[in-house]
Amino acid sequence: MKRFEKHLFICENKRPDDNPRGCCMSKGGSLIREKFRMRLKELGLNSTVRTNTSGCLDACEFGAVVLIYPEQIWYGNVKEEDVEEIIQSHIIGNKPVERLMIKEKKFNLDAIEN
Repeated sequence: MKRFEKHLFICENKRPDDNPRGCCMSKGGSLIREKFRMRLKELGLNSTVRTNTSGCLDACEFGAVVLIYPEQIWYGNVKEEDVEEIIQSHIIGNKPVERLMIKEKKFNLDAIEN
């Protein structure tokens, strides 16, 4: 029996301020996760959609990063104002938000150093 239909992983990793890769925490990761959590609860979706805090997803250059399973959709450069669109289009409508997706051709984890 499946407990949740979707899982959202929102990166809240914190790197030093001088790290060239940056970090999702400084790009609003915690605020974005909280906005997802509150809005999903308001919509009564918190029993079928789980919002999870994530450590580093190794896509720091694209932060803030949101990863949605089971579809394995990676969103990058997510801002608080994007949360409602992701919920309405992807979570409710099952249509990913193309403009925020990290595309395979530019998302090459093998080229990213830790």
